[in-house]
Amino acid sequence: MRIEILNTGTELLLGNTLNTHGAWFGRELFKLGLRITRQTTVPDGDAIREALEESVSRADAVIVTGGLGPTSDDLTREITAEVLGIELITDEAALRSLEAFFAVRGLKMAPSNLKQALVPVGADVLPNPNGTAPGVYVPPRLNGRANCAVFLLPGPPRELYPMFHDEVVPKLKALSGIESFPPALELKFTGVGESDFHQQIDAQLAAVPGLEYGYCAHVGEVDLRLIGEEDAVRSGRQIALDAFASKLVSDDGSSLERVVVRLLTERNIKLATAESCTGGLIANRITNVPGSSAVFTHGFVTYANEAKVDLLGVSETDLEQHGAVSEPVARQMAEGALRVSGADIAVSITGIAGPSGGSEEKPVGTAWIGLAMKDRPTLAIKVYHPRKRKDFKQAASQSALDWVRRRLAE
Repeated sequence: MRIEILNTGTELLLGNTLNTHGAWFGRELFKLGLRITRQTTVPDGDAIREALEESVSRADAVIVTGGLGPTSDDLTREITAEVLGIELITDEAALRSLEAFFAVRGLKMAPSNLKQALVPVGADVLPNPNGTAPGVYVPPRLNGRANCAVFLLPGPPRELYPMFHDEVVPKLKALSGIESFPPALELKFTGVGESDFHQQIDAQLAAVPGLEYGYCAHVGEVDLRLIGEEDAVRSGRQIALDAFASKLVSDDGSSLERVVVRLLTERNIKLATAESCTGGLIANRITNVPGSSAVFTHGFVTYANEAKVDLLGVSETDLEQHGAVSEPVARQMAEGALRVSGADIAVSITGIAGPSGGSEEKPVGTAWIGLAMKDRPTLAIKVYHPRKRKDFKQAASQSALDWVRRRLAE
């Protein structure tokens, strides 16, 4: 089934709003055994007409996002009706829903909102409990120009995503007729560069009959995608593990932080963090995972030396003699976090994010990570991530979380 995504909105092309829809749709459609064949982004206005005409001429389904609001530049509904040759009428159910949306909030509906109740004749209205713009589904039978289904969805994620799951997914399943699709795996690896990863296993993966594979590199991580029949996927997975088993974070697509929370939960272990150079990023990643409140106790951000001393009990003498970015300080930060929090394991990090502050002995990108556990010796390791400041923080947090993962997996 050929599916195209048409994102509308001048703000997406000006860079004022980050367009995250493409990646999100790609993931969600893949779960259904479907894939995007093309994605287009156009500004508000007449550019939508040309893009939509092209999409409906070659696709089986087109999902259009944005342009369903009440303002003069919200023209998706009108242009779609024109392109498909269908008259627009006011849908009474959509109008009542609009009126109820404003009434329950004690607000007066502006006349401009009435256009949001306009629907192509014969099309289905897709309810929007999270906003004023209902969605629209035009089945292929109504499309006089081509045998193509058209979905009109609101642009804001808080409205679009629930509507897609509740209203669009059942219709796409019926249109595609797909009941099952080839097995797929997404394996995540950390601590290895994309080029090294690719060079070591690419030829072996290419030799597996019927295996589709691909790589995606992130800061501190390489993802391997495997698609095919069970035997092919199993062979591809084994090839990757033979080369990089120690670097494997997950083989179900789970992020590193999700894996850490899962391991903490399984072992009934509580974690605390003490961060300097990452500014709370490790704690942020952990607490982004649902259920982390059961296993995460404290997140100390001790950026200044005074905070390291006052909150974690780091020795002033060691700070003076060795500096904040040093093995003794990383150890003491972890031990202090463990002691103050009462957690079972604590990870600390202190480093030089740059662009200034480095030296020949401690260049920018240097970091020390400490790990303290109850009734076990405190450990510390030195890592080096010579990157721009933001990427350094991401890579350093990745190293710290991965060390926690490996200790929990022992």
